[in-house]
Amino acid sequence: MKPARDIARLLEIMAALRTPGTGCPWDLEQSFSTIAPYTLEEAYEVADAIARGDLADLREELGDLLLQVVFHARMAQEQGVFDFGGVVQAITEKLIRRHPHVFGDARDLTPGQVKGLWDRIKAEEKAERAARIGKPDDAGALAGVPVAMTALTRALKLQDKAGKVGFDWNDPLAVLSKIREECDEIEAEIVSGDRAKAATEAGDLLFAVVNLARHLDADPEAALRAANRKFMRRFASIERALAAQGKRPQDATLAEMDSLWDEAKAEEKKAPSG
Repeated sequence: MKPARDIARLLEIMAALRTPGTGCPWDLEQSFSTIAPYTLEEAYEVADAIARGDLADLREELGDLLLQVVFHARMAQEQGVFDFGGVVQAITEKLIRRHPHVFGDARDLTPGQVKGLWDRIKAEEKAERAARIGKPDDAGALAGVPVAMTALTRALKLQDKAGKVGFDWNDPLAVLSKIREECDEIEAEIVSGDRAKAATEAGDLLFAVVNLARHLDADPEAALRAANRKFMRRFASIERALAAQGKRPQDATLAEMDSLWDEAKAEEKKAPSG
């Protein structure tokens, strides 16, 4: 079987991999639940390629992510539930339905009006879905945020939903005040010797920091990824400086490494931006 640019070839390959007797033993034993972690992993690798600006790698990672969609669709087809065509039909219907300003009569909307229209249509879809499955729309304002999301992203989504019904801070400074309050509560629990309560308060602090990022129009996941890259870059600078002295990090004192950290930080500030 030869590779091709046609999606039909990918569907054929997936079908071959899942064919009992002649397919791949590993692929054949998979289920929705066993594949789900790989789906999440591939989505993160797409985000990582974007963050690194590696478009060649992005092409490969998008292919891996597409494979995940094809894999799930194939398993659903085997169960007689839906197939890849059904997935495509569902998303095209949704895109047309949620963009009446492009495909319908609504015209000349501002970005803010488009977002409001999108939210209204999503709310209508949610109510229709609840009615269809026979459940009252009693899930509340915070319903619909997947538990499998990373904690940072889920916190952001929960805060967004709460904000839409008026449960929100007025400005970033108010959120910053809440962060200081959470820090004081953590300090009090540490001083009292209750590490379990301090850990609980640390969770509240993280939640508040996500809220601050939201009020600054920043994606907390992206902000933390950037901070992770910065930490790795500066720590690598420490390692290089120590290696020049014939040392490893474990051979240096904390004071030495802290001083080298400050030097790395100062060098970054002197470097031209952009």
